[in-house]
Amino acid sequence: MKETWVIKIGSSLVTKSTTGLDIKNIKGWAAQINEIINNNIDVILVSSGAIAEGMNRLGLIKRPSSSSQLQALAAIGQMGLIKAYEVAFKKYNITTAQMLLTAEDLSNRERYLNARNTLSNLMNYGAIPIINENDTISTDEIKFGDNDTLASLVANLSEAKNLVILTDQNGLYTADPKISKSAELIERISVSDKNLNKYAGPSNNSLGRGGMITKITAAKKAAKSNTQTIISNGRKKNILIKILNNEKNIGTFVYNKSTAVKSKKQWIANSLKIKGRLIIDLGAKKVIKKSGKSLLPVGIKSIEGNFQKGDMLIICGANKVEIARGLTNYDSKLLKKIIGKSTIEIKKEYGVFDSEVVIHRDNMIVS
Repeated sequence: MKETWVIKIGSSLVTKSTTGLDIKNIKGWAAQINEIINNNIDVILVSSGAIAEGMNRLGLIKRPSSSSQLQALAAIGQMGLIKAYEVAFKKYNITTAQMLLTAEDLSNRERYLNARNTLSNLMNYGAIPIINENDTISTDEIKFGDNDTLASLVANLSEAKNLVILTDQNGLYTADPKISKSAELIERISVSDKNLNKYAGPSNNSLGRGGMITKITAAKKAAKSNTQTIISNGRKKNILIKILNNEKNIGTFVYNKSTAVKSKKQWIANSLKIKGRLIIDLGAKKVIKKSGKSLLPVGIKSIEGNFQKGDMLIICGANKVEIARGLTNYDSKLLKKIIGKSTIEIKKEYGVFDSEVVIHRDNMIVS
């Protein structure tokens, strides 16, 4: 079975600060990706740059703050972005395909599976899917927030071996290299390393939305499907070929020691918006953490939020720290009536009810 790589290219690499798309860079990546494909590897490309290209086409220097203006710029810039990739890959007789996604597309199970099937078929046809967030219709409620997050979810979707995040930084450092002379590049780090978040800092780039923290978060999400993440400087010559050849000094390799999470549970863990919270007692916490069992009404002390059946809920102890998350079999209105009660008590009071469990273990992922 062929392995799959998801390659994410950031705005600062795809575009020049004042002259739009960096066609030379795009051509260079096309040549390198062609080499990767020739090594019997499927490639999915996640590319930023639509808004930046839209700004260039309209002669704008400052990025607008209005959502509707940004959506319009994305619509204008997406045309040039996809055209540039199409021309670059045509030289190698590689067909390109555009896919625009929103978080809502991946939070709906049916649409999630449709997206996965489309990706699979595109790669079977020998095409390279070029994916971007559908900024023209995304709102705060349905947006990924940044293409690092999108790339990690695409890695889950395709069960990719590698997620390669190309940025304008050399990788993850022990401190900000622009401030600290003692900062050292971290070449290998486990996704479970407690210091991982501490090493990341905010983005200083006005063209993009992500920073190193979003790349670390993306690596953690990608790890759910056992995808390894490589964070590298996209400006380095032939960086993708160096990664392909397992050369040294290519950036930061974020690896995962754990086993992969099943496809449905990846979807639950990464793709759904949180709609509420359940506070449970110590007994329920023990059963979930140690025995991997379902959550019953009797173990719930209180609930927060208004939610519907099938929504994603966070499960917490008394300290409000997340223990698990999963899909509820009850809406908040009905659940309020039965929390703290045993199955026998509920049956006596309400008769037959849909489910004895609030969140089934098959629809739950433990933190």
